[in-house]
Amino acid sequence: MSAAAEVSGGAGEAVAGGVDMGVDLAGARLPGPVMTASGCAAAGRELDAFTDVAALGAVVTKSVMLAARSGRPTPRMAETPAGMLNSIGLQGGGVDALVEHDLPWLAGRGARAVVSVAGGDAAEFAEVARRVVTSPAAAGVAALEVNISCPNVANRGLVFACDPGSSAAVLAAVRAAVGDDVVLLAKLSPDVTDLVAVARACLEAGASGLTAINTLLGVDVDVRTMRPRLAVTTGGLSGPAIRPVAVRCVWQLRAAMLAGLLPTAPVVGTGGVASGADALQLVLAGASAVQVGTAVFADPGTPGRVAAELETMLAERGFRALGEAVGYAHRP
Repeated sequence: MSAAAEVSGGAGEAVAGGVDMGVDLAGARLPGPVMTASGCAAAGRELDAFTDVAALGAVVTKSVMLAARSGRPTPRMAETPAGMLNSIGLQGGGVDALVEHDLPWLAGRGARAVVSVAGGDAAEFAEVARRVVTSPAAAGVAALEVNISCPNVANRGLVFACDPGSSAAVLAAVRAAVGDDVVLLAKLSPDVTDLVAVARACLEAGASGLTAINTLLGVDVDVRTMRPRLAVTTGGLSGPAIRPVAVRCVWQLRAAMLAGLLPTAPVVGTGGVASGADALQLVLAGASAVQVGTAVFADPGTPGRVAAELETMLAERGFRALGEAVGYAHRP
């Protein structure tokens, strides 16, 4: 009998027909746990040629703001060992273009959308969210991911997610704008000294769940030019290099919930996922779902492959349902 079966009371054999991979993220029901990560697959059109977006748990859109943005000056991407730096600056067509063109396309493909919303202040976050949930395309939106890792223009550029008070202000404003029935995922930054304090502020202010993590802030200097490789110096580090940090953050959040230090809520793990084994680490640490980001630049078929590999690995370990494995590494 497998360890999973001993805990669940099952026979420990792979379930006929496969593992139940369904996910319930605080009311957002998804057929599987693997999603894209915001910013790495736009709204899914390009990715659809390589991965059936309708087969994924959801497509997480690139973070959208109220108005169209050209983003930051180039160069704004740089490859690093086991990862990459980016300072794209939330380039995009604005929320009205998203709800008019991208969300209807996703719905027509049969895909579920998680819309990543952003803003320069709490009021902009709220208005962007309001326009999404009141649009004709809202029926295809499973949840909103609130990207609080944006700079707060009203507070000297401080990143919202680095301060519990600023994070809570954004989540409270968004919750007030969208009502009680919309699932809100607060996307956390790892660049903090007390992740649990920020998570608590978000959940108490209205978040339904958490996404952990966004990129880590980094700098890469070109030794030939002896200047930073990015035009704005700093950028967000993503890719395999940050996976252990993502696992640590998911672990901390799950441990805090088990200890009663955080309200119990689903966690979406993201950061460096490129295989089923990477995804399984996050699930065992406490993630109810995972996102695949940077890996799609090298292999656009990665999300679908990760989903298949994860299901196989769960079955091999005797799990009958994904939910049985969530947080399994925390068992006494």
